Amino acid sequence: MKRALPIVMAMAFAGPVFAQAPAANPNPNTPAVSTQSTPQPGQPAKGSNSFTEDQAKSRIEAKGFTNVTGLAKDNDGIWRGKASKGGTSQDVAVDYQGNVFPN
Repeated sequence: MKRALPIVMAMAFAGPVFAQAPAANPNPNTPAVSTQSTPQPGQPAKGSNSFTEDQAKSRIEAKGFTNVTGLAKDNDGIWRGKASKGGTSQDVAVDYQGNVFPN
């Protein structure tokens, strides 16, 4: 009986170790937020987007666009709208990493 107590205690403390959550972003090729040194993917990355509308608009404007209108988040978590650059209006998108895509 004296041996049962240490075994039960060891099992109680070992349980939480096996219940740890996986890494938030297990793939380093798709960082949570892109930076200047991060290569931009060819298309918007689908995923849960935490940018607000104003933050998405700021990202678009930082890429030289003006007159950003109609921003709305689609079912894939991608902000989509219209913006002007070089005198022409075009579709734009911002993914959850902050990448801006003219379409």
